[in-house]
Amino acid sequence: MTAASDSPLFPGVVGRLRAAGCVFAEEEAGLLLDAAADAPSLDALVARRAGGEPLEYVLGWARFCGLRIEVDPGVFVPRPRTEFLVECAVEAVPGAAVIVDLCCGSGALGVALASRLGAPERAVELYAADIDPAAVACAARNIARLGGRAFQGDLFAALPDAPRGRVDVLLANTPYVPTDDIPFLPSEARDHEARVALDGGADGLGVMRRVAASARDWLSPGGVILVESSDRQRDAAVTALASGGLEATALSSEEYWSTVVIGRRT
Repeated sequence: MTAASDSPLFPGVVGRLRAAGCVFAEEEAGLLLDAAADAPSLDALVARRAGGEPLEYVLGWARFCGLRIEVDPGVFVPRPRTEFLVECAVEAVPGAAVIVDLCCGSGALGVALASRLGAPERAVELYAADIDPAAVACAARNIARLGGRAFQGDLFAALPDAPRGRVDVLLANTPYVPTDDIPFLPSEARDHEARVALDGGADGLGVMRRVAASARDWLSPGGVILVESSDRQRDAAVTALASGGLEATALSSEEYWSTVVIGRRT
């Protein structure tokens, strides 16, 4: 617990958050107290959180792979389970020099991987792309500190030609929630995040298959694409990457409660 817990306002904030159903009320209260400039601003922040707005939007940032990533309202919030994808990428290509973060959202994956690989001290080319202009604006701020550039558009069409055939790691956190499952998502995602960041089509793999079909053209020899999926989509996702001419495998982590599908250009 931070020093914010010593504030006389702390118990009241915790009480309001608990009443709103926040499971980690004490932790969130500390973060909100740290973020507030004064009592009126604290009241406004707590009201937003108690009203159901994601904590990351209220704070303006999310913690991912030990880094503080700026997150704007409406932009996909990086999930802790996706840290497994970054771990897999580091292990797959520890010397990667060219990284593309496709369907980038806040750019969290690209920032985390480039940082793990030594950027900015070690030169890494980092490109990010998303179809959502709000996500691109957010990602641009996050990756700029590593010399990265963000582009708006539909998948690979958004990218400049420079990285084509040179990409060592293609991070593609494509939306993978089946359309019919969207109404059953937690309200924080369903009501606040952009639908385009969540909806993967009929079986959840519509966008992923489009990426898989073109990924080989962008990868360097030995380069890899990594995609997060659900466990039930695992086999179909492996098939999609294999159909795109890649050597495909899948890894799962009980620690992260995550499944990552990997395709390598051989």
